[in-house]
Amino acid sequence: DTAGAGPAGRGSGRNLGCDSARSALRFGLFLKCFTTRLWEVRRRKSGFLELYSWQRQRKAKQEFCLHDGPPYANGDPHVGHALNKILKDITNRFHMMRGYKVHYVPGWDCHGLPIELKALSEIKGAENLSPVEIRQKAKEFAERAIEKQKAAFIRWGIMADWANCYCTFDPKYEANQLRVFHKMYDKGFIYQDYKPVFWSPSAKTALAEAELEYNEQHVSRSVYMKFPLLKSPPKLASVIDGSSPTSVLVWTTQPWTVPANQAVCYMPDAEYYLSAKVSPLLPANHVTMAKGTGLVHTAPAHGMEDYSVASHHQLPTECLVDERGHFTEAAGPELKNKNVLEEGNEAVIKMLQAAGSLLKEEKYVHSYPYDWRTKKPMIIRASKQWFVNTANVKATAQEVLKKVKIIPTSAVSRMLEMLDRRTFWCISRQRCWGVPIPVFYQKDTGESLINSETITDIIKIVEQQGTDAWWTLPIEQLLSKEAVAKAGGHDVLDYVKGQDVLDIWFDSGTSWAHVLEGTEQRADVYLEGKDQLGGWFQSSLLTSVATRKKAPYKTLIVHGFTLGEKGEKMSKSIGNVVDPDVVINGGDDHTKDPPYGADVLRWWVAESNVFTEVLIGPVVLNAARDDINKVRTKSKETNLTFIQKSASV
Repeated sequence: DTAGAGPAGRGSGRNLGCDSARSALRFGLFLKCFTTRLWEVRRRKSGFLELYSWQRQRKAKQEFCLHDGPPYANGDPHVGHALNKILKDITNRFHMMRGYKVHYVPGWDCHGLPIELKALSEIKGAENLSPVEIRQKAKEFAERAIEKQKAAFIRWGIMADWANCYCTFDPKYEANQLRVFHKMYDKGFIYQDYKPVFWSPSAKTALAEAELEYNEQHVSRSVYMKFPLLKSPPKLASVIDGSSPTSVLVWTTQPWTVPANQAVCYMPDAEYYLSAKVSPLLPANHVTMAKGTGLVHTAPAHGMEDYSVASHHQLPTECLVDERGHFTEAAGPELKNKNVLEEGNEAVIKMLQAAGSLLKEEKYVHSYPYDWRTKKPMIIRASKQWFVNTANVKATAQEVLKKVKIIPTSAVSRMLEMLDRRTFWCISRQRCWGVPIPVFYQKDTGESLINSETITDIIKIVEQQGTDAWWTLPIEQLLSKEAVAKAGGHDVLDYVKGQDVLDIWFDSGTSWAHVLEGTEQRADVYLEGKDQLGGWFQSSLLTSVATRKKAPYKTLIVHGFTLGEKGEKMSKSIGNVVDPDVVINGGDDHTKDPPYGADVLRWWVAESNVFTEVLIGPVVLNAARDDINKVRTKSKETNLTFIQKSASV
């Protein structure tokens, strides 16, 4: 390793008389290049890459499988990757030394909006590209990221089946993913519906709960509004004389949803008047007195609880907002084409003021969902999407999870709680870089055509040609005349291909069906960061339980996140970001960023309490280097003593 070259490298710089900053920089670059090439030579001589195949071929008493959660192929390797991969390697080598035959196939998560956006950001005129061209650019971007990450993981000394990595854009992987979709559809766990979902106006697509991050300091313009009653409820009528108008006072942090109002939730058997509409006053369990006035403005197209109330009382769920987050024509000329989070919100407040309904406006700081990739605010918007009915899966999933060993045990309650809160999982995305949902739509009616036969036909095509075929082949080669006739149709050309792709959590959540060997298809261990309790751990569990009624893992190991050595989040503005490549090979200026070598990086992981947040920085790395130097010194002394004793015998 190059860990021992750190001090020597700096000393050599001084001996060469490199006093100027430019000379020091040149020498630093030379040493970085030299140590990297030295590592390549040592790796070839040591047979490191053959270690995995060697241990697979030896006679072993038992198999140990650690299934690799695929990192996202959209950037350079970072210190979070290092913590995760090295921890997995330590686990694998521990079992190898105990006589187990280790199964560890590394993989990458390759589809999705972030890769698509990054690929398109490199191209001028990207808005004019066809879906096939976008997919090609996104794939090329993912492949470049994979090569970078793979080289880094090997440099960190990760023992794995590097010759047979899996990628979620491989045709065989995509076909296996669609087979899981097929089974779930046949069992009734996948359905299409029109309901409110988290919507990213910045990305123009629906997102799942796992793809959100919450901004605790989001500022909304909250308003108190009065809604005059057409008829007072009996209990209220008994205490007023009726000589003056009576209104109900309602508070909301989202004024832009008021045009879609259909009711006010709190008390039964009353009505109120708003914008020439009659809306009922209804009871609802989600209303509390903790915030606002105890009366909740209800817009079924823009809230989960609102939608539930509307469904129960058969209220309309009209959405007045398009995929860009702008008001549609149905919202009226004063609001049409206005951004609901910006000028549209302002316009609604002015309309309330003009109508004499606005009593008070104030800024309100609260937790609000943001798109985890674009870092822009979300809205809730009703649209037609595809869902997994997790309500019918989670009871079995919770029972299955009780048989899984989870380390640390503190993660058990959190995962069960997150699972319990999930009533449905939106799996459709309005993008083109992904696995297409194999559904066709009748041109005139919009009615969907999807069944066991049509899905099977698409799987065969995907396995041979990949998912590009969905966009490149004419519909006559994707949809058979027999399938159309069976559905009561007349002509294949009366149908169009669906444009939605599957959620990337469904992509990675079906990896067990492709990677795990044997009929059992269960890994001994899944090992990931705590963010995967609601991500890959959960999506893998749901798809496996829905199709096989068992978990894809026997043990879950959950580690913490990496932080700066003072316990603060890493940030370029603070200057505490740790680059694993710089840790190993050193930075441009070796006096500032010395080369520690891969062993120091591995030692840092090995000596850390990985079940809490893991700190890293110069002080931590220097301590790790000192520890390793002590071990090396003692090892040399022990070896020398052994040689001397052997020579004297």
